Amino acid sequence: MEATSDLRIKEPGYGYRITILSIDGGGVRGIIPAVILSYLEAKLQEIDGPNARLADYFDVIAGTSTDGLISAMLAAPDDQYPPRPLFDAKSIIEFYEKHCPSIFSPQHGGLLAILAALHGPKYDGKTLHEIIKYYLKGKKLHETLTNLVIPTFDIKKLQPTLFSSYQVKDNQSLDAKLSDICIATSAAPIYFPSYKFKNAGKEFNLVDGGVAANNPTFVAITEVVKQISEGNPALSNFDAKDYGPFLVLSLGTGSSSSDGYYDAGEASKWGILHWFLDGGHGSPLTECFSQASVDMVDYHISVLFKPHDYSGDNYLRIDYDKLTKEEGSMDLATQENLKNLKDVGNKLLTLPVSRKNFDTGKLQPTGDQTNKQALDSFARALSNEKKRRSDSLLKK
Repeated sequence: MEATSDLRIKEPGYGYRITILSIDGGGVRGIIPAVILSYLEAKLQEIDGPNARLADYFDVIAGTSTDGLISAMLAAPDDQYPPRPLFDAKSIIEFYEKHCPSIFSPQHGGLLAILAALHGPKYDGKTLHEIIKYYLKGKKLHETLTNLVIPTFDIKKLQPTLFSSYQVKDNQSLDAKLSDICIATSAAPIYFPSYKFKNAGKEFNLVDGGVAANNPTFVAITEVVKQISEGNPALSNFDAKDYGPFLVLSLGTGSSSSDGYYDAGEASKWGILHWFLDGGHGSPLTECFSQASVDMVDYHISVLFKPHDYSGDNYLRIDYDKLTKEEGSMDLATQENLKNLKDVGNKLLTLPVSRKNFDTGKLQPTGDQTNKQALDSFARALSNEKKRRSDSLLKK
């Protein structure tokens, strides 16, 4: 490991908070959290100047599926100016608008598409692979400007494989190229081919991280808690049982109206084909396990943080549950749908902070504060933490 990487991991010890950004998987719906992140970064620039970037403020950025790619792009160094990240948040929106139509370009339509899906993935992945390799080139996990946590799933071992900056020092095989990691975490079954690669003598046989953790928030928190428990000197001021110092922003990619996609009476008659292909519009089975992962993680963290989070300042979850069926698609990459998803992201900013009510299945406002107001407060907390760390370094 390079010395700069060690310094990066030590940074949380200089302040009072541990800051985490987590982004759910969701295919083209990743443009929704990209809009939220663009607002947050703009607010940080308003506070701390135009050079502020998200990687300057978060100790850990976690992402699953195509949002694992967002995480890598926010944290990978720029070749022209390595101290700064490859992308700012606003450019992520432009990336989606420019590249999603070609990444998710259907090879067939109608019945032919359904028949083709019986024999292989919906997309061959070549365009996705080329774009990821073009932007990330040969950069490796240890080079990122802040810690990354990106889940994947190894289908040969039938277990999750976690690519974590915290683990590369003790396991060099995990210090893979960011392009390989992002291709792997984006390899959604049915949609894209699985991905095999070798690194440091170890072979990986991987599919989409959403199989393991479509909402990677808890995985990211666990990585930090593990470091505290194992005695990382940089985190010696923190207690593994105390979640009070955590400052967590968790972003969803939206779901369909909670009035429901499917009916149990109808589903009781489904066979294999219908569970995997709902008339060519999507995969009910994939949508079910993805959403289950998202909600269970949110529920677990809400309970975990409750004793420390009376004001909602420790854990901010932003999501939307009223997407139309078209907007809820993982791969509908028409310009019209991308615009609609951008509009959802902007609308989300004006809506009240909400939490999932597991009795009704709907998001329920927690008060009068809007997501925009909550992000304003979150930005000030991030800025204050960064200033504390700068002051601590000066005193040393």
